[in-house]
Amino acid sequence: MNKLKSRKFWICVAAFLASIATSISGITTSNETVTIIGTICGIISAAIYAFCEAWVDGKAISSDFLDEDE
Repeated sequence: MNKLKSRKFWICVAAFLASIATSISGITTSNETVTIIGTICGIISAAIYAFCEAWVDGKAISSDFLDEDE
C-alpha cells in the first residue's frame, strides 16, 4: 500500500503511460521513429524506477547496518 503513496511510483506510471501514448501515436501515423522512441522511453522509465528503488533500499540497509555498529 505504501507504493501507491510513492511519488516515484506515480512519476514512473505517468512516464510509462506517456510512452505508451507515444508508441500508439507512432503506430497510428505509421511513423516508425516515434514508435521506437515511445518503446524505448517506456523501458527506460521502468529501469529508472527500479534503480531508484534499489538505491533507496540500499541506503536504508546501510543506514540500519551503521546504526547497529554504534
